Amino acid sequence: MKIVFRMVVLAALAALGVWLWLVVFPDPEKAIRKRLNELAATVSYSPSQGNLARIAAVQRLAGYFGTNVEVNIDVPGRVQHTLVGREEITQTALGARAVVSSLRVKFPDINVTVAPDKQSAVADVTLDATIAGEADQLVQELKFTMQKIDGRWLITRVDTIRTLSWRPNTAAHHFEL
Repeated sequence: MKIVFRMVVLAALAALGVWLWLVVFPDPEKAIRKRLNELAATVSYSPSQGNLARIAAVQRLAGYFGTNVEVNIDVPGRVQHTLVGREEITQTALGARAVVSSLRVKFPDINVTVAPDKQSAVADVTLDATIAGEADQLVQELKFTMQKIDGRWLITRVDTIRTLSWRPNTAAHHFEL
């Protein structure tokens, strides 16, 4: 009976050890997906959110990016802009929150490719954003380049992925990039 009890205790300790290992050292793909979903929640806000909560969220936003981050946004028909550094991202987010009463951001499709050294990764992401006052949702493909810095996955670059768009022409139909 003692041997069975010891085996059960040993199995429970082994299971606890595996669980603790996975909590302390999560799979890089899962960690990146979690980090990007947290970013989407941080960027999102509602009209009922108070000014202090909005400012706190913008300050948290900077923590998702590397110091020398570069963000290249090119949404056809809307905006083309390049942001360099955390400070510029923070200022742009504050400005956007002053102009747009609410924003809901989701990343419904995240595909992560981790480098063999497990210190860098690329995440191809579908951005799904609902902006207050806009009739249509903004759906855009983005590429996040990430680096593991001081144990955290930080975004070092964001690029808009230009996809094929259908544009009818009276003479012939063609695709554009």
